Amino acid sequence: MPDAAPKPKKQRFARTRQIREAYVITRRNDPKIGWILLAIMVGVFGAMLALGFVIGQPLWLGLLGFSVALLVTTIVFGRRAEAAAIHSIEGQPGAAAAVLNSLRKGYTVTPAVAVTRNQDIVHRVTSRAGVVLIGEGAPSRVANLMSNERRKTQRVIGDAPLHELIVGTGPGEVPLRKLSSAVMKLPRTLRPGEVTDLNYRLKALGAMQQPVPIPKGPLPKGAKLPKMPT
Repeated sequence: MPDAAPKPKKQRFARTRQIREAYVITRRNDPKIGWILLAIMVGVFGAMLALGFVIGQPLWLGLLGFSVALLVTTIVFGRRAEAAAIHSIEGQPGAAAAVLNSLRKGYTVTPAVAVTRNQDIVHRVTSRAGVVLIGEGAPSRVANLMSNERRKTQRVIGDAPLHELIVGTGPGEVPLRKLSSAVMKLPRTLRPGEVTDLNYRLKALGAMQQPVPIPKGPLPKGAKLPKMPT
């Protein structure tokens, strides 16, 4: 098949472009990122190489040190790039949906199940933790919107767990940068088959017919930040 060979090259090119774009976004919010990554790379490699000379194994520990330094640098870059990307969309309507769309397999995200003219929005996530309603917008207004959506959802899901999160920086609210981890930390009490049934029942509620702007960038599906080892 003549078209099969170029695919890996295209994938490598797309991956390189993605990392380059992530670096550009990170540098806008973190101007010292280049020096920080260089210092980590040189520091870790230098420490491992120095240890190698001390124990008489400079070549072996030098090679190991390069691999370890590259891994540590990649992890640091991934975390700072993710923080910078979230910072770049913070405060924009639909920012929570952009973050939620980066959740891994097993989470069904339905953006904007409820929206007001003031762009207060409620999103819905289903997983083995049950149903999670996530609100973003002015706290006083989004609370009423969440209450209405909670009543509608409870009529459909029965006894399935229902959680509520409000995105924000106030008391009891979840900062945007911690939204994904807050959703993933919820206790998983449902079996996969129960989640499938839950999603089927929730289809009756549907979603908003009007399009809701979701900030573009490295967070939505299809353009995720590089997955870094943790």
